[in-house]
Amino acid sequence: MSQPPAFQEILVTNSLDGSAEPSLLWSPVKPSALVVGLHTWSADRFNQWNAMQPICGERNWALLLPEFRGPNLTDNPRATQAGGSALACRDIVDATREAQRRLDLGSRPVFLHGGSGGGHMGLMTAAREEFEWTAVSSWCPITDLAAWHGQNPAYSAHIASVCGGAPGAETEAQYRDRSPIFYAEILANKNLLLSHGRHDRSVPFSHSWLLAQKIETHNPENFYFQIFDGSHECHHSVAFDFFDRCIRNNAKQELTG
Repeated sequence: MSQPPAFQEILVTNSLDGSAEPSLLWSPVKPSALVVGLHTWSADRFNQWNAMQPICGERNWALLLPEFRGPNLTDNPRATQAGGSALACRDIVDATREAQRRLDLGSRPVFLHGGSGGGHMGLMTAAREEFEWTAVSSWCPITDLAAWHGQNPAYSAHIASVCGGAPGAETEAQYRDRSPIFYAEILANKNLLLSHGRHDRSVPFSHSWLLAQKIETHNPENFYFQIFDGSHECHHSVAFDFFDRCIRNNAKQELTG
C-alpha cells in the first residue's frame, strides 16, 4: 500500500530478535504528546491513519502507527509472531522509544490506543512491557483467545494460526500467554480506559466485562470501564478526550504536589 500523505515510514530494530520492523510516523513541528495507534486484527500499519491523524492534528500531538508483525491471519507467514506475542509487543515499545527519540519528546505524554485486535494488543503490550504509558485506551478488545475461538467461527482458523493450533492441551500455554484476561493484576496498575459495545457481534462484550471484574479484585486506582450502547466500535474522540483529561489531571498534581 502507498504511504499516506505527510507520514514518514521508519524501520526500527526489535531489541529481542533484531528484525527491522516498519512503522508510520506523523508529527507537527513541536508535538506536545505522542499517540501510539494500533491496527485491528486483520489489518496492518495503514489501517488507522485516516481515523487518528486528524484528531492528533487538532491537539498538536504526534501519531505513531506500528506494524507489530502484520495481520493475525492464516496468510501471514509470521502469524505466530503476531497476536500478542512477546515480539509483537516489543515491536510497539521499541518503535515508541524511537519516535520519542526522533521527536525529542522528553517526558511529554505517550498514549496507547486501539480497538478490536488493536485493543487486544494495547492490553497485551501494557501488561507485557515495562513502559510508562501516560494512559491506555482499549475498545472492544479480545481478552480471551480460547473463548473467542469458539464464539466466532469466522475467526477461528486465524486464531489457530496465531496460537499454533486450535485450543487444546498442546496449545493451552500459547492461548493463555496471549490473552489479557490472565494479566488483570498487572493491568490494574495502569491508567486504563476499557470500553465495549453492548451489541458487539464480533467480540462479545463479555470479554471486557470479565476482564473488568478481574481487574476490580485488585483495587485499581485509575481504571475506567464502560459498556456503551453500540456494537463493534472504537470511538476515537472519546478516547482522545480521556487522554486530554489525563494531561489536565497530571498537570494539577504537579502544581499541587
